[in-house]
Amino acid sequence: MAPGGLSLDRTHWIQPRCPFFLPVKVLSRVFRGKFVSALKPNFRQGKLGFYGNLKSLAHPKAFSAWIRTLFRNDWHVYSKRPFGGAEHALCHLGHYTHRVAISNHRLVSLADDQVTFRWRDSAHHNEHKLMTLALDEFLRRFLLHTLPKGFVRIRHFGFLANRRRAALLPICFQLLGALPQPQVEQQASAVKEPRPLWLCPQCGGSMVVIERLSAAQFQLRSPPFLIGAAA
Repeated sequence: MAPGGLSLDRTHWIQPRCPFFLPVKVLSRVFRGKFVSALKPNFRQGKLGFYGNLKSLAHPKAFSAWIRTLFRNDWHVYSKRPFGGAEHALCHLGHYTHRVAISNHRLVSLADDQVTFRWRDSAHHNEHKLMTLALDEFLRRFLLHTLPKGFVRIRHFGFLANRRRAALLPICFQLLGALPQPQVEQQASAVKEPRPLWLCPQCGGSMVVIERLSAAQFQLRSPPFLIGAAA
C-alpha cells in the first residue's frame, strides 16, 4: 500500500495525515460492515446453523433484529507493529507470494509411494524434522495450497492496477518530483558512461574491461608452467 494517493481530479498528491499503515478504527468498521453483509446472503441460502440458545435466530424476523444490534457496538480489530519490522514482514509474505507450498530442497525421497520431506517444528525451537506421508496424502495437502479459480497471490489496486498504472504512474512520478527519464535517454547514458565493475586496490580508480578471453585464449597467453620453478 502506498503512503498516499492521487486526488480525484488527478491534479495533486495527497499525503496521509498519520504515519501508519492502516487506521485501526476505520479498519474495524470496514471489517464489521463486510462481515455483517456476508451473513445476510448466507442466512437466506440456509448456510447458517443455529443451535442451543441461538435457535430463535433461525426465524427471519429474529435474525434481522439481531443483525441490527451488531452495529450498536464497536468492533475491535487486532493490529500491531511487526516484531522484526517492515523488512521481516515483507520477507515473511514473500514465502507465500513468490513460492509454492513446498520447495524442492525440502523433498528428501520418494519410494514405495511414500514421500519424505523436511519440516520445521515451531513448537520445539524450530527444530528441523523429517515427515513421511503416503503419496495420496502428500498430494492432498499440497493441493490445499492451490488457489481457487479467479484468485491470484498478488492483486494491485488503485494507480497500481494493471489496467491503470500505465496512465497513472507517470502522473504520480511527476507530482512527486521523481519523473523517470525515458528509456531511450537511460540507454544513451548507459553507453556514454559505462558502469565500473570494481575499483583498483592500489589507486582506487575505476577499472574498465579492455578485453575478454576465453579459457583457451587464456591458456595460450599464460606463461609456460615450469616444473622446476616450484622447487
